[in-house]
Amino acid sequence: MKPSTMLYRNFLAMETEEIILSHPIDGVVLMGGCDKTTPALIMGAISAGLPSIFLPAGPMLRGNYAGSTLGSGSDVWKYWSEKQAGNLSDNEWKKMEAGIARSFGTCMTMGTASTMTALADTLGFCLPGSSSIPAADSAHDRMAALVGRRIVDMVWEDLTPASFLTPASFENALIVHMSMAGSTNAIIHLVAMAQRAGIPLSLDDFDRVSKNIPVLANIRPTGEFLMEDFAYAGGLPALWRSLAKHLDLDQRNVTGSTIGEVAETADNYNTEIIREFSNPVSESGGTAILRGNLAPDGCVMKPAAAETRLMQHKGPALVFDNYEDLMTAVDDLDLDVTKDTVIVLRGFGPIGGPGMPEWGMIPIPKKLLVQGVRDMIRISDCRMSGTSYGACVLHVSPEAAVGGPLAAVQNGDMIELDVAARRLHLDVSDAEIKQRLIGYSSPRPRYERGYISIHNAEITQAHLGCDFVSLQGASPKREPEIH
Repeated sequence: MKPSTMLYRNFLAMETEEIILSHPIDGVVLMGGCDKTTPALIMGAISAGLPSIFLPAGPMLRGNYAGSTLGSGSDVWKYWSEKQAGNLSDNEWKKMEAGIARSFGTCMTMGTASTMTALADTLGFCLPGSSSIPAADSAHDRMAALVGRRIVDMVWEDLTPASFLTPASFENALIVHMSMAGSTNAIIHLVAMAQRAGIPLSLDDFDRVSKNIPVLANIRPTGEFLMEDFAYAGGLPALWRSLAKHLDLDQRNVTGSTIGEVAETADNYNTEIIREFSNPVSESGGTAILRGNLAPDGCVMKPAAAETRLMQHKGPALVFDNYEDLMTAVDDLDLDVTKDTVIVLRGFGPIGGPGMPEWGMIPIPKKLLVQGVRDMIRISDCRMSGTSYGACVLHVSPEAAVGGPLAAVQNGDMIELDVAARRLHLDVSDAEIKQRLIGYSSPRPRYERGYISIHNAEITQAHLGCDFVSLQGASPKREPEIH
């Protein structure tokens, strides 16, 4: 979808709310899976306020190639880099492609799809643990039948989202997100979902939890295994059990049971896949929130998926305002770039994109790939796929298109990154940044009509969840008109 499905998340949320409220519906089954569909459906259902249950699509089965397992997205990027470096033939690439998607379902890594369905499950919208079931597993069909039975009972019980969504349930979701090294996209979605429920949630909350919760789910792109492995190791309930001392165990779900009751009866069949606190994949949570003169309202990074050498870094900027120019440049073997260069792509945030396309995992220039470089600092005001990895700094807020400091960066400027200090800094004086911004004009086109013009007039910045201003906050239930 051009330029990104994120552009239409709020559109789907509006459609969900309006369809529920304009028909004589007593309860609703929300069927979603990939990336934006889960938060959009839940946002709309929260605002509509009727009994709602979420039926997750489930991840696809793990892929196979040359005796190894494949994870969609994550391994595509990995093998593409090797192909660009000349280490993988066209024939081997085709074999990899043929083995990577063995069944229907969402991406089988801890991408945005599995992250968001796990968070929906933790918030209480699912039959407990159902988000872990692979799409092609017969247990998924049985789960779907149980979902249909349960929504009927929920109607009689008048069990609405407001019945189980609380500040503590969102805190539980934050903890689970960090323990999974979940997709960076989930930060935007979870903030928007909380706002629909009238519950405040900020980037500071994510960073606070990140410092206290290690990564326990050993799933790609941060870890080694895939969602099918996670499911058969015990799935989300087993992870809840590992996290029990940190979760609010009294939080309820669509069945009326508590997360504590589910965790208490869960089994962990493989502690290499679902780790305990004594043996984490990473000591700190999967996401870090950075701030500084380059991102005064914050930006996002996944340290556990990046090379350790880049956790503290200083290098010269190489700036791009056009994605096509960037993609041409990374193939240029004469590009003026080293492993210390900081590549900056700007102008593709919520308004500039529009819709924050997933261009933030900027490809490593071919010149560096042939030298053996596989990671470098890349900064943008857009997003990346949850299946992506590397030292990518994303969601820089405010975005360049609205005059954010990213618009002031020039080629050769030194940029400092310090993950431990949560700092992203442009080595230019405040006065110089201000002066440069006066002369900056966004090259992105303006939209005068249609949905995109509404989107750009209403959309909030990344740190606020990218929801429409007029849709934020808990809304009273609206009854359909009767004629």
